[in-house]
Amino acid sequence: MQSSIPYEAEGRSFSGSYSAPDVAAAAGILVLHGGGGPTAHDLEVADRLGQLGYATYVPDLFGQSFADRRTAMTVIGELVTAPTVLRMRLRAALGRLRAELGSGRPVAVIGHCFGGLAALELARSGAEVCAVVSVHGGLHTREPAPQGQIRGRILACTGAGDPFCTSEHRSAFEAEMTAAGADWQHHIYGGAVHGFSVSSVATGPGVAYHEPSAKRSWQATLDLLKEATSD
Repeated sequence: MQSSIPYEAEGRSFSGSYSAPDVAAAAGILVLHGGGGPTAHDLEVADRLGQLGYATYVPDLFGQSFADRRTAMTVIGELVTAPTVLRMRLRAALGRLRAELGSGRPVAVIGHCFGGLAALELARSGAEVCAVVSVHGGLHTREPAPQGQIRGRILACTGAGDPFCTSEHRSAFEAEMTAAGADWQHHIYGGAVHGFSVSSVATGPGVAYHEPSAKRSWQATLDLLKEATSD
């Protein structure tokens, strides 16, 4: 059952949804939303993870609802160009999850679209997480990770036809992860574009659901979670 539990960052209160299994959780997972804020998709992901024994926390990283796409893109653009602010919110949300989960249990991060970009920014900040998964998330950053900074294992899942993750972005991401000494994987899915894991995504130029890639990226996510949380 999902419980509304806020977190504090920058002197503001942000909403969040926490859920834990009836038995002791194997690990905690921060589930990060896309560009529209927390949606039914994020809660569905949290529910699927909960059925596997994980505790989950779905934080709102925006702290506001958007009346139109222009406003949303402005807010997202500000967070992307000022990763320090985004990382501050992410670390606060991570701390809230740890407070609910209790000490001694591993924590991982999963995000799609904007949430995938955010998950990678949290990893770049040096946060103590065991695994980070970005599903069709942005791969570029204004503040690349220094050598030795990334603690968790990294998985990025990208559609081969995603217009928002160009070949230049992919190459730069892979070079960054290698230079940082990270334990990383980058899966490229043929036939997939942006938003391939979200069945309810609004189809448009370069954006569409792709069931085979959705299934494959989910299995890759579960495999990494199992590996990282059982060490």
